[in-house]
Amino acid sequence: MLADEKVDAGSAQDWLSAYPASGAWGDLYASAAAPVADKWRSVAGGLAALAQHGGASLDEQVARQIADLGLTFRITGDTDERSWPLTPMPLVIGAQEWSSVEKGLVQRATLLEKVVADAYGSQSLVREGNLPAAAVAGSPFFARKMMGVGPKSGHYLHIYAADLARGPNGEWRVLSDRVRLATGIGYALENRMAMARMTDLLLSEIHARRLAGFFKDLREGLARDCQRERPRIALMTPGRFNQTYSEQAHLARYLGLPLVEGRDLVIDGDRLYVRTIAGPKRVDGLWRWVNTNSLDPLTFDSGSELGVANLFDAWARGGLEMANWPGVEVLESPALSAFLPRLCRKLMGEEPILPNIATWWCGQAAEADAVMKRLNELTVRPAFGRPVEALEGVAPVPGIDLGAEERAALADAMRRRPMDYVGQEIVHLSTTPALIDGTLQPRPFTLRAFVARTGSGDWRVMPGGFARLSASDALPNSLMGEGELSADVCIVDDAPPVRQSPTVLESDAQVTRGGGILASQSADNLFWFGRYLERAEMSVRIVRSILGSTIEVDGNYARDPQLRRSLVALLADWGAVRRDAVDMPFPQACAAALREDNLPGGVASLLARTHEVGLVLRERLSRDFWAIAKRPMPHVDGSRPAAMLNATRTLLERFASLSGLICENMTRGPAQRFLDMGRRIERALATCRIASRLTQANDLDDALGILLDLTDSQIVYRSRYLTVPLRDPVLDLVLLDPDNPRSLAFQLGELVAHLVALPQLGAETLPEEPLRQARGALAPLQTTTAGQVGPQTLQDLEGRLTALSEAISTRYFLQFEKPELQVRSGLLS
Repeated sequence: MLADEKVDAGSAQDWLSAYPASGAWGDLYASAAAPVADKWRSVAGGLAALAQHGGASLDEQVARQIADLGLTFRITGDTDERSWPLTPMPLVIGAQEWSSVEKGLVQRATLLEKVVADAYGSQSLVREGNLPAAAVAGSPFFARKMMGVGPKSGHYLHIYAADLARGPNGEWRVLSDRVRLATGIGYALENRMAMARMTDLLLSEIHARRLAGFFKDLREGLARDCQRERPRIALMTPGRFNQTYSEQAHLARYLGLPLVEGRDLVIDGDRLYVRTIAGPKRVDGLWRWVNTNSLDPLTFDSGSELGVANLFDAWARGGLEMANWPGVEVLESPALSAFLPRLCRKLMGEEPILPNIATWWCGQAAEADAVMKRLNELTVRPAFGRPVEALEGVAPVPGIDLGAEERAALADAMRRRPMDYVGQEIVHLSTTPALIDGTLQPRPFTLRAFVARTGSGDWRVMPGGFARLSASDALPNSLMGEGELSADVCIVDDAPPVRQSPTVLESDAQVTRGGGILASQSADNLFWFGRYLERAEMSVRIVRSILGSTIEVDGNYARDPQLRRSLVALLADWGAVRRDAVDMPFPQACAAALREDNLPGGVASLLARTHEVGLVLRERLSRDFWAIAKRPMPHVDGSRPAAMLNATRTLLERFASLSGLICENMTRGPAQRFLDMGRRIERALATCRIASRLTQANDLDDALGILLDLTDSQIVYRSRYLTVPLRDPVLDLVLLDPDNPRSLAFQLGELVAHLVALPQLGAETLPEEPLRQARGALAPLQTTTAGQVGPQTLQDLEGRLTALSEAISTRYFLQFEKPELQVRSGLLS
């Protein structure tokens, strides 16, 4: 029996009747109004039917969707990514309850906009005594260099997020404000996509509001403030080692934004440019996922390797719109939240619709005394989001949990630097039904809600959000902790809306073709992704030939010990095995080549590199492609040659699948061309080296057979020549035949075609250096015969190929260090 079948899968009522709700107002389902409770039962019934008829447990069905979407994350300290932990049961919230939350979020976003504008502008709130100076300037996130440097649009905030808690009495409260990074916004989208794919029409049947319109408005809001027709907006990521890089890649792909790192960008004057294969291209807006302190090493942290030198000049002079504006992180400090209720009344003349959790900043003597006297009733935490003396980490610490020595240490630390601490009320969270081990169980939850500025400059709240479910009542201090779950959030109406929100791609857009801009770093990664794949494939082919021919019935090819030893030496030449492998027994040498993960040419090492490079290319690779590319190395049993042959067969089938997807599924744009150029150069180099070594073998007949095997040309040769392998026919087929897709001439012909199709920097239309190099390497093959090919010919070709690879790198990956050269040519756009 499946775990999900512990209850009657055919009855939603039976499923929920066993649910141990924690109280009338303590649980989201138990406290729901009758129409909303009906929606809960509809969802439960739909999931129950899936559990019964879906052919797999609900957890397995969700995991399949998560894998297809490529959703991953990292917990702090992890080196490897984890699969995203999505529970099948969403949170269901009625439109009436959500309406007050929406109003409160819009009010709070407006308030924070006013506060941050004052903090970096007139500072009237501090001068007039409405806000202590230390509550602002004491924050490590207060960017003094941003004083007087405001956005031309007047909007410091474009995206705002708030962590919300629903108390046992049903009241929603703000736990914390998030304006630095919109972490979770992409996961909210992906949670919805996974649920919609798994449940088909279920979410539509309960009239759940769609999220696409929110993301459309978000993109239009960013574009509006760039104040340029059809602006180019990029999403700036810290890189693939960031905990939420997967989320950032998905967001960039969904919104159609280039995903860039600091090293992709360069400043010229007051403009920001992204380095592309067609020259630097102007960036009008930057949605940053990088802290202010890391944005510009010349202005802020000189040790930052994530930012762009002189980026400050671009936004300060009005040449670049930033979302969110640098320095807004100061709004996130718990110390500031202690004053927001008062500031709401002062700046907006309103009471907060969504109250804070009650907060006392200890930088004021009366508040510090009150916190120490009521320590058993409160939590204590750092005031500015950074670790401080007497507290571990930044999470709230319940005062009642502190021992006598810890209390004394805290009191002593607070006497020395009271402004570093806040006291907060203890929050008890509402629960929500979560599917755990096949039964619905109550789990405490928090909800991260998102607000975006629209194309009209107003605020729009996402109709949903990112829910985090934990096993305890502890408040979250990171995106996702050990053993925690995420859930979709469905805001449901009584009736379907008159018109469903369009998807992002349904918005008005000018028809265009091509794959958009290709950043130089992305081209570099694609190029080497192709090279690593091809290098691994050729190493596997050599291992297969050493172990035994797969074409000949009698298996005579590759059986000559001298030839086999020569192939092991070839593996050693390109770093697949160590030099001493030449003297090992052949099965042991083959196992070493397959398992090697330290040397650069080992198969395991190459597969690890393809996975590593592929992680930064996920927004450009189809899910099918990535699912195949990230498969682990198959098990290699060095004591069983037949088992190793099976492993090589598995790997070659994988490489063939990837080649097919590259050929059939990738648009013939720059991305596909650079990936394919990497494969072609690597295949051409390998063919030169293998042909050079094998044509000098003593047993030429067997050597030529191996050469046909390694270049996958056996069948073509046999259909063309009804004879055993002979030198000139074999070399003509393997080296010179432009119609053989595995020949050396074919690889160079494809390289020429790719380079012709790529954009040029100048307007002279003269061939650039890579194209000249490629044509120069191809010409000898077009004007020679097989009988004229010798070791020196192959050595010269290998040198030309190496020079071609260097020319491609210099032209497309490294030539933008001095963009002023391109400015004078009028190429910056």
